[in-house]
Amino acid sequence: QVQLVESGGGLVQAGGSLRLSCAASGSIFSINAMGWFRQAPGKQREKVAIITSDGRINYADSVKGRFTISRDYAKHTVYLQMNSLKPEDTAVYYCNVVHLESDYWGQGTQVTVSS
Repeated sequence: QVQLVESGGGLVQAGGSLRLSCAASGSIFSINAMGWFRQAPGKQREKVAIITSDGRINYADSVKGRFTISRDYAKHTVYLQMNSLKPEDTAVYYCNVVHLESDYWGQGTQVTVSS
Protein backbone atom coordinates (compact mmCIF):
# COMPACT_ATOMS: atom_id res chain seq x y z
CA GLN A 1 0.00 0.00 0.00
CA VAL A 2 0.99 3.57 -0.69
CA GLN A 3 -0.08 6.51 1.44
CA LEU A 4 -0.10 10.07 0.19
CA VAL A 5 0.04 13.20 2.33
CA GLU A 6 -0.68 16.51 0.70
CA SER A 7 -0.02 20.01 1.96
CA GLY A 8 0.10 23.59 0.77
CA GLY A 9 -3.43 24.55 -0.16
CA GLY A 10 -5.13 27.71 1.04
CA LEU A 11 -6.70 31.03 0.16
CA VAL A 12 -4.91 33.46 -2.12
CA GLN A 13 -5.80 36.51 -4.14
CA ALA A 14 -5.82 36.43 -7.91
CA GLY A 15 -2.30 36.78 -9.25
CA GLY A 16 -0.82 35.14 -6.20
CA SER A 17 1.10 31.91 -5.79
CA LEU A 18 0.83 28.67 -3.87
CA ARG A 19 2.97 25.56 -3.71
CA LEU A 20 1.47 22.13 -3.18
CA SER A 21 3.43 19.13 -1.93
CA CYS A 22 2.58 15.46 -1.90
CA ALA A 23 4.73 12.87 -0.18
CA ALA A 24 4.30 9.17 -0.84
CA SER A 25 5.16 6.57 1.77
CA GLY A 26 4.62 2.90 2.45
CA SER A 27 5.69 -0.13 0.47
CA ILE A 28 7.09 1.74 -2.49
CA PHE A 29 8.82 -0.29 -5.20
CA SER A 30 8.27 1.51 -8.46
CA ILE A 31 6.39 4.75 -8.95
CA ASN A 32 5.57 5.20 -12.61
CA ALA A 33 4.07 8.67 -12.48
CA MET A 34 3.09 11.36 -10.02
CA GLY A 35 0.73 14.18 -10.68
CA TRP A 36 -2.00 16.54 -9.71
CA PHE A 37 -5.68 16.61 -10.56
CA ARG A 38 -8.36 19.06 -9.47
CA GLN A 39 -12.10 19.12 -9.06
CA ALA A 40 -14.16 22.28 -8.90
CA PRO A 41 -17.72 22.27 -7.52
CA GLY A 42 -20.12 20.75 -10.02
CA LYS A 43 -17.35 19.72 -12.39
CA GLN A 44 -15.51 16.53 -13.16
CA ARG A 45 -12.04 15.87 -11.87
CA GLU A 46 -9.46 16.99 -14.41
CA LYS A 47 -5.76 16.53 -14.91
CA VAL A 48 -3.55 19.47 -14.00
CA ALA A 49 -0.03 18.14 -14.45
CA ILE A 50 1.76 14.80 -14.54
CA ILE A 51 5.44 13.86 -14.37
CA THR A 52 6.57 10.36 -15.28
CA SER A 53 9.41 8.28 -13.90
CA ASP A 54 11.63 9.32 -16.83
CA GLY A 55 10.86 13.00 -16.39
CA ARG A 56 8.28 13.57 -19.08
CA ILE A 57 5.82 16.29 -18.12
CA ASN A 58 2.33 16.97 -19.33
CA TYR A 59 0.24 20.01 -18.38
CA ALA A 60 -3.37 20.90 -18.93
CA ASP A 61 -3.63 23.71 -21.45
CA SER A 62 -5.31 25.92 -18.86
CA VAL A 63 -2.23 25.95 -16.59
CA LYS A 64 0.63 25.97 -19.09
CA GLY A 65 3.06 28.80 -18.38
CA ARG A 66 1.66 29.34 -14.89
CA PHE A 67 2.10 26.03 -13.06
CA THR A 68 5.25 23.98 -12.69
CA ILE A 69 5.38 20.38 -11.56
CA SER A 70 8.54 18.89 -10.11
CA ARG A 71 9.52 15.71 -8.36
CA ASP A 72 12.04 14.61 -5.76
CA TYR A 73 12.64 10.99 -6.68
CA ALA A 74 14.60 10.18 -3.53
CA LYS A 75 11.86 11.52 -1.26
CA HIS A 76 8.96 10.19 -3.38
CA THR A 77 7.54 13.70 -3.33
CA VAL A 78 5.86 15.73 -6.03
CA TYR A 79 5.36 19.47 -6.00
CA LEU A 80 3.12 21.87 -7.86
CA GLN A 81 4.20 25.49 -8.00
CA MET A 82 1.20 27.58 -8.97
CA ASN A 83 1.79 31.16 -10.08
CA SER A 84 -0.49 33.82 -11.51
CA LEU A 85 -3.46 32.10 -9.95
CA LYS A 86 -6.92 32.85 -11.28
CA PRO A 87 -10.35 32.46 -9.66
CA GLU A 88 -11.04 29.63 -12.09
CA ASP A 89 -8.19 27.68 -10.49
CA THR A 90 -10.33 27.33 -7.37
CA ALA A 91 -10.80 23.62 -6.70
CA VAL A 92 -9.84 20.72 -4.51
CA TYR A 93 -6.45 19.53 -5.71
CA TYR A 94 -5.65 15.83 -5.50
CA CYS A 95 -2.29 14.16 -5.68
CA ASN A 96 -2.15 11.02 -7.80
CA VAL A 97 0.51 8.33 -7.87
CA VAL A 98 0.70 5.38 -10.21
CA HIS A 99 2.56 2.61 -8.40
CA LEU A 100 2.94 -0.83 -9.91
CA GLU A 101 0.07 0.02 -12.28
CA SER A 102 -2.30 0.92 -9.42
CA ASP A 103 -3.68 4.40 -8.82
CA TYR A 104 -3.43 6.05 -5.43
CA TRP A 105 -5.04 9.33 -4.42
CA GLY A 106 -4.39 11.88 -1.74
CA GLN A 107 -7.12 13.24 0.49
CA GLY A 108 -7.28 16.51 -1.42
CA THR A 109 -6.33 20.04 -0.50
CA GLN A 110 -8.50 23.09 -1.09
CA VAL A 111 -7.18 25.93 -3.21
CA THR A 112 -9.32 29.06 -3.27
CA VAL A 113 -8.44 32.05 -5.42
CA SER A 114 -10.34 35.25 -4.69
CA SER A 115 -10.90 37.92 -7.31
